[in-house]
Amino acid sequence: MKSFEKGKDKNITILGRETIFDGIMKFTENLSIRGKFTGIIDAQGALIVEKDAACKVQYARVVSAAIDGKFEGNITAVDRVEMRTGSVVSGNVTSSRIRIADDVDFEGSVQMLQDTINQNPDIFSIQSEQLKEKFRR
Repeated sequence: MKSFEKGKDKNITILGRETIFDGIMKFTENLSIRGKFTGIIDAQGALIVEKDAACKVQYARVVSAAIDGKFEGNITAVDRVEMRTGSVVSGNVTSSRIRIADDVDFEGSVQMLQDTINQNPDIFSIQSEQLKEKFRR
């Protein structure tokens, strides 16, 4: 997860291995799912689906996502989606950037988002974290 965890100073919420959560999840920083999640994710932070975790969503909207486990449903990420070795992803992905490692089981489509900063010069129309991330690259 080293490439994904640039903002180590941020808070991270962990749904543990024995946790089963069914509902709507909203968060502004980082969420790591190690157990089972079913429902809707509508967030302004990063989502991490750990190895052996299962996430089944109606939809997920996040800034970025790293998937090591099983993810089912459509996901939209403003910044990027990483499907890591051994992950199983079933659903459509919409993102500015995507990385699919070797040995990923992916069934779905990919739609690329336009670069919001280059397309929209009004820096006040995007979230501050997105703007900061663009300048860090």
